[in-house]
Amino acid sequence: MAILVVLRHAKAATVPGLPDVDRPLTPRGVRDAERAGQALKVRGVAPDLVVCSPSTRTRQTAEHALAVLSPEARVDFERDIYNAYPDDLVDLLRRTDPEVGTLVLIGHNPGVHELVMGLTGVEDDQAFKPGSFAVLETDVAWAHIGPGDGREVARWGPRD
Repeated sequence: MAILVVLRHAKAATVPGLPDVDRPLTPRGVRDAERAGQALKVRGVAPDLVVCSPSTRTRQTAEHALAVLSPEARVDFERDIYNAYPDDLVDLLRRTDPEVGTLVLIGHNPGVHELVMGLTGVEDDQAFKPGSFAVLETDVAWAHIGPGDGREVARWGPRD
């Protein structure tokens, strides 16, 4: 069984003139990222690998969440996650080393939310607010993962 944690970046600032990719977390976003790390730790999540969009807000989400969850976790920054469609994210999952048991993916909406819906087969899923995560389990090898292959076993949002 493999575990996939899909984490949406925490709340980001809107700064006029700053490119979207460079938007940082707000102070609330920093707190929410730390709380997400704590919520994952309480659930016993121990990432073998973290794949993260290279945007500033996702990098900062990873930094603050992992400082609480697993400071020694390996993080790979994947440019393909930024502005990715769900199919792009599934392709990324399929390239995951089969030895990885627990994978954390940190990205952006709508892609990450649609990924969760596709993997679980849920079409009218609740909102996936900034800083939210879903924990999915699958019995399918990463190389073959696809629609309906995931079971959501936990969900958390900053307002929980």
